[in-house]
Amino acid sequence: MLENLLERNKVWSRSRQKEEPGYFSRLASHQAPEFFWIGCSDSRVPANVVAGLDPGEVFVHRNVANVVHSSDLNLLSALEFAVESLKVREIIVCGHYGCGGVKAATEDFPHGLADHWLEPIRRQARFHARELAQHGDIEVRRDRLAELNVIEGVGRVAETPIMRRAWRAGADIKIHGLIYSLKDGLLRDLDCTIRASDVQTSDEVTF
Repeated sequence: MLENLLERNKVWSRSRQKEEPGYFSRLASHQAPEFFWIGCSDSRVPANVVAGLDPGEVFVHRNVANVVHSSDLNLLSALEFAVESLKVREIIVCGHYGCGGVKAATEDFPHGLADHWLEPIRRQARFHARELAQHGDIEVRRDRLAELNVIEGVGRVAETPIMRRAWRAGADIKIHGLIYSLKDGLLRDLDCTIRASDVQTSDEVTF
């Protein structure tokens, strides 16, 4: 299997160089993505492919069910690098329908460490239980929960000190929430965009 993968890589490399001479030299010279993408690890949802972007145009962080944890140092490090070093101006939290992580969060049997990781999704399911119960089909409920998880993720990114600091410094950064459908290959805007003007960026807390 590994030999096959390496051979496919060689074929792809030769093809890219033939189609666009200097392609790899251009990529190697610098990285200037316009987007930071927080997505699911699902192999069917590669960020640059579903967004129609070339390598180098999107900086990517992926995890199971695209969950935004305030203690996830991997995600926070990537976010900080994207905002402060790469100067991205568009951040996208993208989930997808038919998400295995969302499905696992709604099942009543153990999934090991994944149960700890998926806790925010279960919390969302409890909080929105009345709305979710209105949908008779369990897959429809799970797909709506996937949307709610994205919306929550957008809010959590906006609450990070990284984003607060960037907005206070005048950075024009927007955070968007998208959902991807495996059935038709389309991205849908969940209309939950947050920008600097939508939030209080002061560190002062009023009680």
